[in-house]
Amino acid sequence: MSDREQSVKVSSGVDTLIQRLRDEGVADGRQRAEKIVAEAEARATWIIEQANNEAEQILGEAKAQTERLQQSATEALRIAARDAVLDLKTRLLEGFTDRIRRLVRHEMQQTELLQRMILEVAGQAREDVDPSGEIEIVLPRDVVGLEELTQNPAALAQGALTDFVRMASRDGLQEGVTFRTSADEHGGIRMVLKDQGLSLELTDEAIAELLLQHLQPRFRALVEGVVK
Repeated sequence: MSDREQSVKVSSGVDTLIQRLRDEGVADGRQRAEKIVAEAEARATWIIEQANNEAEQILGEAKAQTERLQQSATEALRIAARDAVLDLKTRLLEGFTDRIRRLVRHEMQQTELLQRMILEVAGQAREDVDPSGEIEIVLPRDVVGLEELTQNPAALAQGALTDFVRMASRDGLQEGVTFRTSADEHGGIRMVLKDQGLSLELTDEAIAELLLQHLQPRFRALVEGVVK
């Protein structure tokens, strides 16, 4: 083989090697590029999944918080409504109680009613109590009693009840019944059995409380049926 042929053969081998190296480099680069792309795609997929998971978690927490707020608001409204109903019932009952007390106080200031009460109390007392016992009937302050009548007749106020007390005092003294005025502002009358140390309260407050013991439960039941 001549030198020329030898030179051509060597040159051809070098070209072949270069081409093979070039082909291998391209293939390796392509593989690396494909690997990088695959890793990037996998990373992007993971990021998207994480973002979706976080978004679902945030939405779930927001939904749960919204439900809690709604439940709290509903409970607050329920309590407010209950308190409003209770307050209304209380105010209705208080208004009814005040109305009964005012009505009794007004009626206990009526002359005819006091006259009937005095006659009834004095008459019943004479029937039920030892005839020898002393009975004292305490009248409201605005009624002039027997003592003032005898000590200061000029100051006696004119009126039907005053005249009635005067006559009842005269008749009552013969039967062991005496009259005096009350030291407080209560309306109505009191009967005192002096020998027995007992007293019967027929004041406006006592009668109002007695009435309320019977009327309040009925009024409360009526309110419960209307206001719920």
